Amino acid sequence: MQYSKNFYQIKSNEVIFDEIKDELKTVGYYHLPFEDTTDIKQFAQTVVQKDIVVVGIGGSSLGAFAIHKFLKQKLKISSNKKLHFLESTDPMELEYRVSKIDMQDAMFIIISKSGTTIETMAIFKYLHTKTDITNKNCLIISENDSTLTSYANKHNMKRYEIPKNVGGRFSVFSAVGLVPLCIVGVDIDKLLDGCKKIYHGFFDKEEFYEPIMEKARFIVENKHRFNINVLFSYSSALEGFNKWYIQLWGESLGKININNTKQALTPIAITGPVDQHSFLQLIIQGKRDKTVTFVKVDDFQNSLIVPDVSLTHLENLDNLNNIKFQNLINYQADATIGAIKDIKDIPCDVINIKKVDEYNIAKLMFSYQLLTSIVGKFLQINTYDQPGVEHSKNILKDKLHSIFETKQF
Repeated sequence: MQYSKNFYQIKSNEVIFDEIKDELKTVGYYHLPFEDTTDIKQFAQTVVQKDIVVVGIGGSSLGAFAIHKFLKQKLKISSNKKLHFLESTDPMELEYRVSKIDMQDAMFIIISKSGTTIETMAIFKYLHTKTDITNKNCLIISENDSTLTSYANKHNMKRYEIPKNVGGRFSVFSAVGLVPLCIVGVDIDKLLDGCKKIYHGFFDKEEFYEPIMEKARFIVENKHRFNINVLFSYSSALEGFNKWYIQLWGESLGKININNTKQALTPIAITGPVDQHSFLQLIIQGKRDKTVTFVKVDDFQNSLIVPDVSLTHLENLDNLNNIKFQNLINYQADATIGAIKDIKDIPCDVINIKKVDEYNIAKLMFSYQLLTSIVGKFLQINTYDQPGVEHSKNILKDKLHSIFETKQF
């Protein structure tokens, strides 16, 4: 007698681990840390333009933006190139961003996995009115058989492939992120080293196996009570990571599971200390439907201090004098963490980033990709599709086709 079932249940850690290992055969992002970066590094050395322009939306840009934002101050010292992102069809925003680009000294990187992303193609068409787009100032990153790749081949443009088994929101450590980041001076090998550290630490059941697995299990076991997951990052440099996290978490985990039940894990990303003065009130005294993950930077590699200045009638604040700002922001983080822990009914955890560099931001991002995959397995959903998004895309395409047909008569 054989017994089979198709209903939802929370499986054991060992079963989930085996299923994640089985994904290694079909899900491509796991293997990106081990890709050969030689060609990317060689090509980056040939790029002479000063303005590097990424044209892409969602997974085609958010990952690179997150890493660049985190490393921006470091890159200002080591590179004379500027990285720009064009993703919105908001006309005012688009015109403003393009006005900041020297169109005669720009390299355009057009990124679309499908090759037909409407926002990306609309901006690409607009750029053709601003300058000549040729194989000297444009490269394409897309699937091997997309129409955008065909365009690149016809015009003899440099191109890189997005593997079919790597989804957009999991593609940051593919050419999608590595090419533009390498051009502006990011050490992409150190990025991949950070990913490898997490990969081996999990799949070899070493230092990262238990914390990632147990965090995923807690989120799933308590998903009905705590269905909102708040990421509280204590550095403005992590604002790009916050945006990337929202897409990764929301688009991957808002699905219908094997039992035809709608799953809802809602990501919220805020930044300290600014949001101590806004969202923290809701966390502390609001409804108990949230988990909170704090992200701190141990070493900002910045020596800026509060000056030894005494202000009339404000002498009671002289205890701020001579404190490093990087220490002050971490004191603020610790105070917030302490306040939440003292309440004892808000689940929270803390991630410490040792310092601002490629290795540590990659560790953080790859660990979140892995956490997302594991949560998806626990929920018994397809973590890597986005059918809810596809329907709206089809409505838009039908509308544009209808408008085009009308104009032909």
